[in-house]
Amino acid sequence: MQLRLFRLRMRRRLRKSQRQVEELSAQAEQNIEQHFLKRFDRLTRIRRFLFAWLLLMILLIGGVIAQNVNLGNYYQTLRPVPGGIFSEGIVGSFSNANPLYATSDADTSVSTLIFSGLFKYTDHNQITGDLASSYDVDAKGTTYTVHLKPGLKWQDGQPLTSRDVVFTYHLIQNPDAKSPLQASWQGVTVKATDARTVVFELSNSLAPFIYNLTNGIVPEHLLASVPAADLRSADFNTVKPIGAGPFAWHGVQVSGSDPAKLQQQIALVPFTGYKGDKAKLNEFIIHTYADKQELVAAFKHGQLTAAEGLTSVPPEIAKMKSLQVHNLLLSAATMVFFKTTSGVLSDKQVRQALVQATNVPDIINHLGYPTRAVKEPILQGQVGYDKSLAQPGFDLVAAQKVLDSDGWAVGKGGVRYKNSQPLTFVLNAANIAEYRQVANELAKQWQALGVKLQVQLQEPADFQSTLSGHSYDAVLYGISIGADPDVFVYWDSSQADIRASNRLNFSEYKNATADTSLETGRTRTDPALRTIKYRPFLQAWQQDYPALGLYQPRLLYLTNGTVGGLHDTVVNTPANRYNNVTNWEVRQARVTN
Repeated sequence: MQLRLFRLRMRRRLRKSQRQVEELSAQAEQNIEQHFLKRFDRLTRIRRFLFAWLLLMILLIGGVIAQNVNLGNYYQTLRPVPGGIFSEGIVGSFSNANPLYATSDADTSVSTLIFSGLFKYTDHNQITGDLASSYDVDAKGTTYTVHLKPGLKWQDGQPLTSRDVVFTYHLIQNPDAKSPLQASWQGVTVKATDARTVVFELSNSLAPFIYNLTNGIVPEHLLASVPAADLRSADFNTVKPIGAGPFAWHGVQVSGSDPAKLQQQIALVPFTGYKGDKAKLNEFIIHTYADKQELVAAFKHGQLTAAEGLTSVPPEIAKMKSLQVHNLLLSAATMVFFKTTSGVLSDKQVRQALVQATNVPDIINHLGYPTRAVKEPILQGQVGYDKSLAQPGFDLVAAQKVLDSDGWAVGKGGVRYKNSQPLTFVLNAANIAEYRQVANELAKQWQALGVKLQVQLQEPADFQSTLSGHSYDAVLYGISIGADPDVFVYWDSSQADIRASNRLNFSEYKNATADTSLETGRTRTDPALRTIKYRPFLQAWQQDYPALGLYQPRLLYLTNGTVGGLHDTVVNTPANRYNNVTNWEVRQARVTN
């Protein structure tokens, strides 16, 4: 009986629950119909209002996102950062990294990166210590005492001391070593007084001597056993040179069996023991190419970071968006050297007229790069330069009057004659685009004076032979002057002698007053006194017209994109482009300000 009552009770509860569910369902349907379906048609009437609100929300969200992006760009900028590989291309071949022998572009480039000298140049072309911490000069200017930095190391971990410095310069002085630097070190005594002190004793005071101490130092512990006569061909020079510079030797790879297509890759890595600023690059690779076209092709295809050795921008890469053109002004002078000892150019009035008939600013404007005019044998800004002693400016009428008074009359074809002799001579120059252009401009300008100029362009090897043999009437050429104004080798009478070691007096200029001035000027260390001593030389040069000053040449350096730390500045040699190589950067990243 109780079981039956329980079942009846459960059925009543079940039926009650079903009724509640049905009532809730009906109520829900009623609410949906009342509050949604019946109002749906109202929503369609306010859809513009809804869309406007949705659009506003989208714009607000987009604005917030854009603001965040812009603020990120405002507080972050794209800047150079350490790391990366620098690949530089050079025309030529690598054969010797030893700084006692390195002369070609490729050799001096590798040598400069691996080896350190006692001194080096800053990116403002000022002399500063490299291995040296300081130096002293005695009152006579004949004794230089150089103090080395503490804790110097070679790239193989061995200590670098004053013994290595003395060893290096004794090797240079040794005639058996046959170093091209030997002539600059005659009559100099080099000795070490302790592990960090080197003393240089000169027979006479020489103001620019400190600049001779920028050559690389080599390790005694690796080369002492090599006979001086065998040093040029030692394995040290090419297999694994050890220096103390910012980069250390990593390896060399040679590709191509045909000499006309031969390529070399010299890989260098930062030397962590370098006593100067540490290199920011991870690796520096120098690629050598047998000819210019191979170099240009590699640059065009993005295989190189930089290219050195070109004299103009090739048309194949001129329109590259990534191309950066760097004009590094050289402390050098491009001039026309008149051979004063023979021919029509032995006549001073002819030389004067040629100088006055030359529109130097116009020639510079046609070069296509910014530079400075050369107006006298000392460069603008150097000790001794005096603007009042510059060569005369362009004045064609005055030049014509000089020749008229000298008996050179205008004859057939507009050419001047004197005693039936035509006013004509040959100008020799290297066969490169810049010199071709300058020579042609000179020919046009001097034609207006009544001069018939014959331009003879020669390939580099032939031109060097002409230059060294002085077998020319006049020569268009650039001479390296450097940071110091000592130009003795270019204008002293002794340097015109066939017995001179270099015979760099290309004008064969001889003037006793100029000789005395040059010799005394280079022996004074006080800048004010040097200026006074050089004045008679500048006056004689201005009056004798042994050459025509034109402009300071450039080192053209092309980069494929921006190189952080690389600036257009004045350099003394092409290898001086590395003056601040430790600060070069090729990678870029966003950095917070």
